[in-house]
Amino acid sequence: MSSAYEKMKSGEVYISDSEELLSEQRICMERLFDYNATRPSEQERRSELLSEILAEAGKNCYIEPPLHANWGKHTHVGDSFYANFNLTLVDDTDIYIGDNVMIGPNVVIATAGHPVCPELRILTAQFNIPVHIGNNVWIGAGAIILPGVSIGDNSVIGAGSVVTKNVPPNVVAVGNPCRVLREIGKHDREFYYRDRRIDMRDI
Repeated sequence: MSSAYEKMKSGEVYISDSEELLSEQRICMERLFDYNATRPSEQERRSELLSEILAEAGKNCYIEPPLHANWGKHTHVGDSFYANFNLTLVDDTDIYIGDNVMIGPNVVIATAGHPVCPELRILTAQFNIPVHIGNNVWIGAGAIILPGVSIGDNSVIGAGSVVTKNVPPNVVAVGNPCRVLREIGKHDREFYYRDRRIDMRDI
């Protein structure tokens, strides 16, 4: 018979009130408390705690406190990762984040869902499906990434978007539900914002 932890990672519906799971989650909660209580001058301590909280934390990984996570140990983060304050990781199964990813404030990345059927929800039934975020992705403030979603390399997710389906690489996608607005192209290599032209001499 599968353990509660194995069921949690299987993608199948399971009951989420297991004491086995709750006791393991408390370890993450304790570490998050310590991380969120660090002072801005304690960068080395923050790096140490992140390496304990996350499954993988790449080089130059920075997350502005407060950070919230269900497990922490199910989130895999690449190199040169930056997240602004109030990142929430509902990582009841794996979240994979590539290199050079930037995340704005108040973003939620959720692998967990609950059945629509009310009888199952009364039983605290849940399911978890991994999320994959590619390299060089920028996720704007207040975006919500839902279970099972993949976001392709180089893409931009607009602020406030609710991402319910996969987003291909090299696009700007916005809205609720999030849809592809356009491909990233020549204009984006000439202008950084509306009609404001990029001048490499100033960078």
